[in-house]
Amino acid sequence: MPQDITELAARLAKATADRAPIAPLSEGLPGLDAATGYAVQAVARAAAGPLAGWKLGATSRAKQAQVGVTDPVRGFLAAASALDLGEPLVTAQLIQPRAEPEIVFVMARDLSGPAVTAADVLAATAGVAAGIEILDSRFIDYRFTMPDVIADNTSAGRYVVGAPVRPDGIDLRLAGVVLEHNGEVTATAAGAAALGHPAAAVAWLVRELAAAGDGLRAGQIVLSGGLTAAVPLRPGDVVVATIDRLGIVELACR
Repeated sequence: MPQDITELAARLAKATADRAPIAPLSEGLPGLDAATGYAVQAVARAAAGPLAGWKLGATSRAKQAQVGVTDPVRGFLAAASALDLGEPLVTAQLIQPRAEPEIVFVMARDLSGPAVTAADVLAATAGVAAGIEILDSRFIDYRFTMPDVIADNTSAGRYVVGAPVRPDGIDLRLAGVVLEHNGEVTATAAGAAALGHPAAAVAWLVRELAAAGDGLRAGQIVLSGGLTAAVPLRPGDVVVATIDRLGIVELACR
């Protein structure tokens, strides 16, 4: 199995380097499960350089029902994948980019353990920010099973994070979210779309990391889960994510 994991990770790495999507891993490996998916993801993480933090996927109840799962999935954020504010996304560097708005947590201190709650997360948070995640599945037409997408680091591509603000006095459940694509509002949501509360989504992540012998570190960021449907990106597009009391993030594509 270790050799299989290495080979599966190499297949995904080649798809990324070639910018050419491949068939889901599960098509040739019907027994692919979540544990194997995370083992494949760990190979990519070891090769990705410095870690900026973590990300969550399938955090909305609607998305979970759509794909037939009851829990979110987690991935890692490579520091090299960050875009600075105002930096354009070069779409040709990715395969099939899509953008979605996120509430981003910036950790003030380390946080780990099997019983961490949303309140613990908020107490350990230095700030929260509006962000945009750029997804990029390595699988043809975003067609995959949950173990596939775990192996593919939950379709991580790029990400951009706005200036963080203190979470004190902000009910993140009720924070209104608007996603605009080329000047048109394409979706609206509230922070509660992420497991009922974005901090609850981060708490789930911490508990999952604890089971794997890991945790959050001071200074790391966490993308707490997409709050709307993702929009496809092409050269010339402009995406704007506005989150009430957290700010506005704009991303131009070329």
